[in-house]
Amino acid sequence: MHALVIGGTGMLADVSLWLVRKGYHVSVIARRRARMKQLIDRTGQRASITPLLVDYRDQKTLCSLICQTIRKNGTFDLIIAWVHTDGKRALPTVIEKNSGHPGSWRLFHVLGSRADPTEMKQELCLPAACLYRQVQLGFVVEERSSRWLTHQEISGGVMDAIRRDAPFHLVGTLEPSKKRPR
Repeated sequence: MHALVIGGTGMLADVSLWLVRKGYHVSVIARRRARMKQLIDRTGQRASITPLLVDYRDQKTLCSLICQTIRKNGTFDLIIAWVHTDGKRALPTVIEKNSGHPGSWRLFHVLGSRADPTEMKQELCLPAACLYRQVQLGFVVEERSSRWLTHQEISGGVMDAIRRDAPFHLVGTLEPSKKRPR
């Protein structure tokens, strides 16, 4: 089983580690070599992670690295993608490169709190074999205030979404909107 985690050394680091424990070979896209080393050191299983050091806005390098990891480890059975709005071409590129998958595969698209899930899905050209899932990140309302989700809460929510395998999963809340942290 081969998984790809885009942003897998930051807020999704625990997801990357969890997938390794679940028996996946995990290819991880990240920009920072030091954070990638920390992630690999945390696994204790260097052979279970393929580091893809690239800024995903660099289309040429992204395409090259995705093709290399697919040749080496096979197509992706699972993709977890946290892609900022300035990297709009990254996810379509990954989807297209994974189009040779022999069966169905799952894509968990992690969305920010302001994203419109319907619009985000419409922007993608999804092959029939892709089981598209969305994980929207909200915030936490506390007694007198609110706050953004921690990395652990985000990773936990994404892992829960993968276990549940529902078309949409909300981590935290989006309401009341007036309580949204600044």
